[in-house]
Amino acid sequence: MEFAIFRIMTNEKIIHRGIVERIEKNKIFVRIEQKAACSECHAASACFVADKKDKIFEVIDNSGNYALQEDVLVSAESTAGRFAIVVAYALPLLAVIISVIAGIYLSKSEIIGGVTGLLVLGAYYLVLYLLRDRIKRNLLFTLSKASD
Repeated sequence: MEFAIFRIMTNEKIIHRGIVERIEKNKIFVRIEQKAACSECHAASACFVADKKDKIFEVIDNSGNYALQEDVLVSAESTAGRFAIVVAYALPLLAVIISVIAGIYLSKSEIIGGVTGLLVLGAYYLVLYLLRDRIKRNLLFTLSKASD
């Protein structure tokens, strides 16, 4: 099933079009197809840059207004997107750089510095996994009906 994807980014909201995949009690799972900008290019099949991925978003909704396979809009505050980028990319990068430099400085060995960086990165993502429910509260998505 092919459908139009769009992304609107204002100072306040990020909006994606998706389709309701399944509904479990007050959780609605929405599939959003993400395409690279060049995926419509005639050379896309030969290019490794052109990709298409499906993402499933879990949205809490108690309204009961949505049905399976319904076309919907999923929105989130742009601050939530920035928070996700910092937590997923910026903080671990900073932690690895600091730990590698500290490991090399303290041990005088690049191997130990590299291993230290990998261990810190693993520990960071383990802590992130353990705190996933708390983090999920900061990344709230809302649903609305899509009007064509």
